Amino acid sequence: MENSIRNLLAGKRGLVVGIANEHSIAYGCARVLRELGAELAVTYLNEKAEKYVRPLAEGLDASLILPMNVEAPGQMQAVFDTLRDTWGTLDFVIHSIAYCPMDDLHGRVVDCSETGFAQAMRVSCYSFIELAHHAEPLMTEGGALVTMSYHGAEKVVENYNIMGPVKAALESVTRYMAHELGSKGIRVHAVSPGPLKTRAASGIAHFDQLIDAAIARAPEHRLVDIRDVGMATAFLVSDASRAITGEVIYVDGGFHIMA
Repeated sequence: MENSIRNLLAGKRGLVVGIANEHSIAYGCARVLRELGAELAVTYLNEKAEKYVRPLAEGLDASLILPMNVEAPGQMQAVFDTLRDTWGTLDFVIHSIAYCPMDDLHGRVVDCSETGFAQAMRVSCYSFIELAHHAEPLMTEGGALVTMSYHGAEKVVENYNIMGPVKAALESVTRYMAHELGSKGIRVHAVSPGPLKTRAASGIAHFDQLIDAAIARAPEHRLVDIRDVGMATAFLVSDASRAITGEVIYVDGGFHIMA
């Protein structure tokens, strides 16, 4: 890391939600944020996930390692109670979670079940609203909220199916929250990475074809990686981006500009 940016986030404290393993986008973000000086709190989904997440969080010198299933009543409130009691204030939140039942993810949008759609929206979109609601009182000096989207929110991507509309809702939420929270100095963004070889992405049907198409069509003819996403996210939570809010930031080697 160049010395000029090594301390970009020194003195900032933030919550990272969504680390599952060392290949996850959330971990790529957390690793860069820590390298640039941020102090981190990290959540894990459940006891099964803890054995994978805790060693990674400890490697990041995370001050807090807490359970949080956004579908479990009271768990998010407990996390923010701990943040308030331990830190008092908060500078950023990284939201990198999404879920859809496999049958609904692999089926047509017109065949999506009501329960599957509701759960996908609950975990992938509404949880970002909830995080913002809880974070707002702790961001007394302003801050940044960043979520993860995908190009399928804007264009039809084969086999992305119901997650396209869900991510479109997430991007719209980003804009509305940026408007509502801007007067408090809280900036809200969505980062839209190109296809990444993560465990979560492997659930998308014919994912290898999506990878091949991204490499072929992107101007840079390469895949991005979790570190690329982490660097963009670090910029968005830093003071260097204080005049930017409500944006969808593509980190995809230019794939989204191609016809």
